Amino acid sequence: ENDPQIPGLPAGVSVDRIEWITSRRVAVFINSPSMPQEPIQVQILLARDWHSNPSAKFPEVWALDGLRARDDENGWTIETNIEQFYADKNVNVILPVGGESSFYSDWQRENNGKHYMWETFLTKELPGPLEDHIKGNGKRGIAGMSMSATSSLLLAEHNQGFYDAVGSYAGCAATAYPVEHKAVELTVNRGGATAEQMWGPFGSPTNRYNDAMMNHEKLRGTELYISSGSGLAGKEDTFSYRVAKGNNPAVAALGSAQLQVEGGAIEAGVNYCTHNFKAKLDQAGIPATYNFRNTGTHSWPHWIADLKDSWPVFERAFNK
Repeated sequence: ENDPQIPGLPAGVSVDRIEWITSRRVAVFINSPSMPQEPIQVQILLARDWHSNPSAKFPEVWALDGLRARDDENGWTIETNIEQFYADKNVNVILPVGGESSFYSDWQRENNGKHYMWETFLTKELPGPLEDHIKGNGKRGIAGMSMSATSSLLLAEHNQGFYDAVGSYAGCAATAYPVEHKAVELTVNRGGATAEQMWGPFGSPTNRYNDAMMNHEKLRGTELYISSGSGLAGKEDTFSYRVAKGNNPAVAALGSAQLQVEGGAIEAGVNYCTHNFKAKLDQAGIPATYNFRNTGTHSWPHWIADLKDSWPVFERAFNK
């Protein structure tokens, strides 16, 4: 388990180094031919019986980060209780690090000298050999929030049958319709790039290929959990909640105001988009588990709830 060389990696893919953070959490740094700028860090939360049962094999949940993804750690381990949540479960959790404003997609053109090929890395270069090494049993789920909720749907559509379950937490499936494309533009702009660098011109074949609503038929047979808040402030979005959590009152006031205005507006858009997606899936007879909350802004407390609420869907898919 401490051997830095993972056998069977595709040509050009190699392990740069492995760092154990705890006995159940390990960081693997991978050299990728598709994104050769620097080693890509992938953190893994190992299944409950990983050490104690050498012959066991485990399903895995791939948890993608959001728009503001950092380069040192995945937002799920920074902002949520994901480690504690999975501590008693026999599931490996795979947490790619990085990917800010990238939609975890294969980009058409470079952005500031970087050519993002996240989909190739996550679905072609990494899984097979990594899964052998961490004792994967071939069952996979993928989940994301906000930006990466869209990515989770797209990666499942582009690689049919690869994931048994998808968790889309407060994302927008549509990307090639005029209003929704503006939201994609804003997301990519935050990282200093344009949507055209990523998926080519608006309405182009690549843009349409990366619209999960247009390609909904490819989700048939996959277990789906799809959530959205309403945009109205929930208790987690209030000044009093943040003060009770230990926030300085000035910070709490600013944070709750921003959540209720900006986060509320974003989530209201997500809610509209997600209801449209439900109508499309219903029309096609594609079942999904929906969680439309009466309140909730675009923020981590609600995605922490999704972690718990989506687990039965993932568990069902893993036990089929």
